[in-house]
Amino acid sequence: MLIVGELGRLSPEVPIADPTLAEMGKNLKEAMKMLEDSQRTEEENGKKLLSGDIPGPLQGSGQDMVSILQLVQNLMHGDEDEEPQSTRIQNIGEQGHISLLGHSLGAYISTLDKEKLRKLTTRILSDTTLWLCRIFRYENGCAYFHEEEREGLAKICRLAIHSRYEDFVVDGFNVLYNRKPVIYLSAAARPGLGQYLCNQLGLPFPCLCRVPCNTVFGSQHQMDVAFLEKLIKDDIERGKLPLLLVANAGTAAVGHTDKIGRLKELCEQYGIWLHVEGVNLATLALGYVSSSVLAATKCDSMVLTPGPWLGLPAVPAVTLYKHDDPALTLVSGLTSNKPADKLRALPLWLSLQYLGLDGIVERIKHACQLSQRLQESLKKVNHIKILVEDELSSPVVVFRFFQELPGSDPGLNATPAPSTAPSAVGRERHSCDALNRWLGEQLKQLVPVSGLTVMDLEVEGTCMRFSPLMTAAVLGTRGEDVDQLVACVQSKLPVLTCTLQLREEFKQEVMATAGLLYVDDPNWPGIGVVRYEHANDDKSSLKLDPEGEKIHAGLLKKLNELESDLTFKMGPEYKSMKSCIYIGMASDDIDVSELVETIAVTAREIEENSRLLENMTEVVRKGIQEAQVQLQKANEERLLEEGVLRQIPVVGSVLNWFSPVQASQKGRTFNLTAGSLESTEHTYVYKVQGSGVTPPQTPTGTRTKQRLPGQKPFKRSLRGSDAISETSSVSHIEDLEKTEQLSGGQEASEANSPERHPGAPAPPEAEPPGALQDGAQGLQGDHPQVEEPESLR
Repeated sequence: MLIVGELGRLSPEVPIADPTLAEMGKNLKEAMKMLEDSQRTEEENGKKLLSGDIPGPLQGSGQDMVSILQLVQNLMHGDEDEEPQSTRIQNIGEQGHISLLGHSLGAYISTLDKEKLRKLTTRILSDTTLWLCRIFRYENGCAYFHEEEREGLAKICRLAIHSRYEDFVVDGFNVLYNRKPVIYLSAAARPGLGQYLCNQLGLPFPCLCRVPCNTVFGSQHQMDVAFLEKLIKDDIERGKLPLLLVANAGTAAVGHTDKIGRLKELCEQYGIWLHVEGVNLATLALGYVSSSVLAATKCDSMVLTPGPWLGLPAVPAVTLYKHDDPALTLVSGLTSNKPADKLRALPLWLSLQYLGLDGIVERIKHACQLSQRLQESLKKVNHIKILVEDELSSPVVVFRFFQELPGSDPGLNATPAPSTAPSAVGRERHSCDALNRWLGEQLKQLVPVSGLTVMDLEVEGTCMRFSPLMTAAVLGTRGEDVDQLVACVQSKLPVLTCTLQLREEFKQEVMATAGLLYVDDPNWPGIGVVRYEHANDDKSSLKLDPEGEKIHAGLLKKLNELESDLTFKMGPEYKSMKSCIYIGMASDDIDVSELVETIAVTAREIEENSRLLENMTEVVRKGIQEAQVQLQKANEERLLEEGVLRQIPVVGSVLNWFSPVQASQKGRTFNLTAGSLESTEHTYVYKVQGSGVTPPQTPTGTRTKQRLPGQKPFKRSLRGSDAISETSSVSHIEDLEKTEQLSGGQEASEANSPERHPGAPAPPEAEPPGALQDGAQGLQGDHPQVEEPESLR
């Protein structure tokens, strides 16, 4: 808020004589300085004892102003650890401080005596009304200031009802029942506007008539005037009363302007009240105005929103209207005798004087130039379609990404032909909408000051809208920001085009790979969604699958560890509760076949390892029990072989000295892979460990490629490479293969060399993984060991 003290600083020769006003300005200045200071100071306040049911802040003798403002600041900005909810920060300059000051000043003015208050409010209201009518070329109009933007239209509808129904004040609803009023709205009107009017006026929904837009000739968002005239004639024949028509000077979606001149002639012919609203009404303040928008100056009423146009916070909306009967305007609520209602214009009264005509025109002109700058730049970008090319004066730019794939319907951005399969067209439409939604979110994050919004249109699909008249003054958007926005669009186009092209290839690869299921999720902007079907997967059930969720979680971890350019996420399948792997946007050098095979191989490996770990406990337990039984049996056989005398400590040692026992080494080894006990005789005879049962090999892909140094996974090594040519890459790989063959042959010749001693034992074979020995070594690992009697060692 701009403080009264700052106003005194701007005009030092005119001091503020009112001591109360000067004190209020001083307090407001201190408050704004505290609230706008980003460096918060932590103050330790002693805790007071609470008594009774009175809340803590109200106990005692009250709190000082510093503590209260500190609380307000904490509530406004939240904790420092919390992330900001929105990247858009409103740019409040001195003009914003002026408008905020109006609210505090209005509260002080309301304490004046009635006569001074009446004169002051009348002056403020008349001045603001005159200035707005002159700036926006609406001669001899009245103004109604309101906080809710749609409130003015509701009051205008009441005025139209009182004007057309003379006995409405006396008979009320009976008059409307005998001849029902009809309010005509465009199909491109703001969502919820008709329902709001019916709720405020107490009218049933059949009193609303939705006028379609042009579908064959002209714009897709302009009201069909010929069809409107037919609707009016039909309503008159049915005994209804056409009451009011809401036209658009800049629709809420794409900024199209209706044919207001033709609509005005139609309304005068049938006695219908014409109301106009839209963002394009701001251009009435400029020197050059298009004929379609200029016709709005002849309408019966219009709604202006100078707050967002000029970057003024807390400024009311204004409804300008023409009517000569003050009694009807009073009963309809457009005028009021309460001074507080007239003081609504005070913030705008202060702000218009601060900006002046040049400041107002400059802000509106700057917003229009930003739109034209973006529109001209996007025309030079491939795969970007602008939807409002027919209206060069429109300050709204709506665009979307599109690409015509080979063999596909070119109607990704148009109405599909009747001969085209609806399913194929719908799939392409959803794919393109998902990509546009992703592009819009990326642009909003990269250039937050652009004020870009993402919206869904009925015919065109998902689009991005740039409306600087509603955002530029608030966010401080400049021409450099528009250039940055265009640069970001161009940087994202290669990813978008490649992803759209790779989607079909990814789908075919997944469908041709055993164990993988392609999931069609139209809302995912990446190259596709895939699910691994494990052995125990119930394909007909959509319930939770703990085993599958565990496998997909491990698969997601493995894929992210590859450090590729792709992003992988895990989430529920569309309309399902089962886990899937979502693969993000891709560049043009992604090898889809290698990607799909890596997913299948990794998931299969995780499943097998998971089963091995699950069965490990049971296998080891049974193996230990079997080892104990066999060891006990071996002890009994040893007793029968050696006799009882040899077991006596003294006698046995003497007997063994005279007649030693030639006992063979008998042991057992526990193979985790086979889950069985095996003899260790081979180990003691040949001094090497046997191979046993060969464990199953880890699944590997048949298309695994040898990557060049620095090459990331799933990259095509020969596509788009400027540093390495195709011939040099192939020759480099061949050289590597020859080197490996020569080294392998050299090792084989050394192994078969005649210099080795003929009686030397063969080189030991590799120990089978997972083998635990218990003979001479006992059971090893983390499991309990079963020892043999001392005599067998």
